[in-house]
Amino acid sequence: MDPIRNPFSPGAGSPPPEIVGRDDILEQTRILLGRVRSRRPEKSLLLTGLRGVGKTVLLNEMDRIARREGYRSILVEAHEDKPLAALLAPELRRLLYDLARTAGAGNKVRRGLAVLKSFLGAVRVTIGDLEFGLDIEPERGTADSGDLEADLPNLFIALAEAAEERQAPVAILIDEIQYFNQSELSALIMAMHKMQQRQLPLVLMGAGLPILPGLAGESKSYAERLFSFPVVGPLSEPDASKALQDPVQTVGVVFQEEALREIFRLTQGYPYFLQEWGYQAWNRAAASPITLDVVRKATQTVIRRLEENFFRVRFDRLTPREKHFLRAMAQLGPGAQRTSDIAETLGVKITSLGPLRGILIKKGMIFSPSHGDVAFTVPLFDEFMRRAIPEFEPQVTV
Repeated sequence: MDPIRNPFSPGAGSPPPEIVGRDDILEQTRILLGRVRSRRPEKSLLLTGLRGVGKTVLLNEMDRIARREGYRSILVEAHEDKPLAALLAPELRRLLYDLARTAGAGNKVRRGLAVLKSFLGAVRVTIGDLEFGLDIEPERGTADSGDLEADLPNLFIALAEAAEERQAPVAILIDEIQYFNQSELSALIMAMHKMQQRQLPLVLMGAGLPILPGLAGESKSYAERLFSFPVVGPLSEPDASKALQDPVQTVGVVFQEEALREIFRLTQGYPYFLQEWGYQAWNRAAASPITLDVVRKATQTVIRRLEENFFRVRFDRLTPREKHFLRAMAQLGPGAQRTSDIAETLGVKITSLGPLRGILIKKGMIFSPSHGDVAFTVPLFDEFMRRAIPEFEPQVTV
């Protein structure tokens, strides 16, 4: 079949032909945006889930909904090596100037720019030599202490009051929130606490790995009262079939039921993998219907692509000690594993694994779903580890 007409889109954050099985989260988004716009309190949303479940796709859709609802939005992605202030400052500048262009800047918009200028002066070392060109005097004594936990809430208040003056609510969307350090996460939570207390028209919608609720709770005990943490998981078998069948049916093609069942068995319903298998099965098929035999032949190509891209880029960032720890996890099978069992498999004392375990959590390779347990953040990574390191040899030290 014509590969140019292939409806599937495997890739990091690439929008699928149809968002399936996420209606509840999108409805929560619409309710949040509507209530905040009407000056009614509502918890902001922080999505959590493993790699490849479609968090970034959902966040982009939430951004589109916000814009349709009349919000001015900021959409950014956190990085391990980029501070929160440096990440937000250029976008806040753009947004405030956008508000200023709306029939001329009012007092609160001008004040917002002045407070941003103060904020930038306080974090100049963090941001480096980047010049934002704010041709306005800073507001001395506001958001300029150099303490992010004190300054960011004041900056958000000034921004939200400017948005309120313009009757233009603001949505800030941040992907990969788990990369912020504790001080940055605390400052963000405190800023949103101020928004809720004052019922200002600014919402935060974000996404991160499953460690995010724990990080937020450790940072501020009241985080659970400020945010909802919807879990984005794999699709059910009916939803997975719909995600595959509906896009091809629009162009007169169908999957056989046996083919759909096999793809679900192989992917376990994870959206990124569904897109990969759908994409390769389409390209492999000569004509409709797409059969079980086509899927089986496409599987070899999919596995190779996943190993070269989705899995390998994470594997190559690991040290030999980290690889050995993860190989021991894989040796124990899929799902969450007890740290004590990993230690026994490695032939070491459990107390020696603490630092290594912490490094792997920080790298986003594993998370702790419950006390004493760890699990992979990347679906099917246990199978990849067993292929990448076929023979497991315990070591005396890790």
